[in-house]
Amino acid sequence: MAVRFLNRDVSDLCLGKPALRSIPENATVAEALLLLKRSGETHVSVWNCDHSSSVLEKAKADDDDGCHCVGKISMVDVICFLSKQENLIDSSKAFEVPISKLLPKGDSIVRHLEPNSSLLEAIDYMIEGTQNAVIPIYNYASTDSRRKSSSPRSTHHNGVEYCWLTQEDVARFLLNSIGVFSPMPTFSIESLNIIDHNIMTVGYHDPAISALDSIKLANIEQTALAVVDNDNKLIGEISASTLAYCDEDAAAAIMTLSAGDLMAYIDYGGPPEDLVGLVKMRLQEKKLGLMTKLMEEEFSVSSSSSSACSCSSDDESGSSRNGSGRYSSSRRSEAITCYPGSSLAAVLIQALAHRASSVWVIDEDHNLVGAVSFKGILKVFRSIANARLKPETENLSTQ
Repeated sequence: MAVRFLNRDVSDLCLGKPALRSIPENATVAEALLLLKRSGETHVSVWNCDHSSSVLEKAKADDDDGCHCVGKISMVDVICFLSKQENLIDSSKAFEVPISKLLPKGDSIVRHLEPNSSLLEAIDYMIEGTQNAVIPIYNYASTDSRRKSSSPRSTHHNGVEYCWLTQEDVARFLLNSIGVFSPMPTFSIESLNIIDHNIMTVGYHDPAISALDSIKLANIEQTALAVVDNDNKLIGEISASTLAYCDEDAAAAIMTLSAGDLMAYIDYGGPPEDLVGLVKMRLQEKKLGLMTKLMEEEFSVSSSSSSACSCSSDDESGSSRNGSGRYSSSRRSEAITCYPGSSLAAVLIQALAHRASSVWVIDEDHNLVGAVSFKGILKVFRSIANARLKPETENLSTQ
């Protein structure tokens, strides 16, 4: 039954999913920033639509329109890009850089899948590193009516829109049918060997800028950076899912604050006034007055509305947008923890309830042991199919 469940079409997971908002890969950082703020979404899809004759001939043969999703851009990408000192010095020039320069190199973290692809196939790609599966949405509505109802920024090609599935989407879908995989969900994460001990950490008092590469990697891998004390005890985290709801001024905070202060700065309640003042003072010391001016403009706009990150979960992404265009989030920088003896089902419920892509594993003395990610959880569900297929393969080999 479990194998049959994993072989169902991924289109089953697309019901009710909104169409992707898109932006061309030659768009600038400023244009991406504006779209992120206006849409209230944590990230938007980046597309390459090359309609040259050679590409069109290949597209015709592949039954495609020459357009392909090449990645995604989020506020975290923008913040990390602006955190570099040369970009803080000349932010106006940095805003004109094409977003293609911000996309990670190497293996793509997005992948196109057909609606009739199996859930098992999607899980395989996610285990290999895919974060978002891009899937066409085929509705019964006519093309004309779909054009009228489409968002101006949604991806729409030849009457087809696209949605994407994340590791969280797949994990939630599996949880809704957890009984199919009994008794495996009751096993401890330690016995299932899915605790990742190769985790990224930063000291509470260390400069946040020293962890910039780790923050970028956590964004690519959809994990988090653990903030620890001198005894390796977990204090909190700096996660991509929290940073994604902040504004570009968080780049100045990364440049000037310690890792511990950065946690407080990006927390959902909004940055405390004393930290805002500290950031401005240190920017002045570094002769980054232009960034100080941008911060003052940002906070003056938001002063007439509620705090920068008040809790909300009105839409699928768990974010909303207040009058100033600043983000709201139900996530905090407080770390979500479990123990090696915690069951797989319990950890999965924790991760989904807190919208956390990974859960920290600690021992009884609160020492940091490792982490469990959606990727690791998906490996366990995938292993069930491997276990069921192995006897069949062995039987065939003996015949």
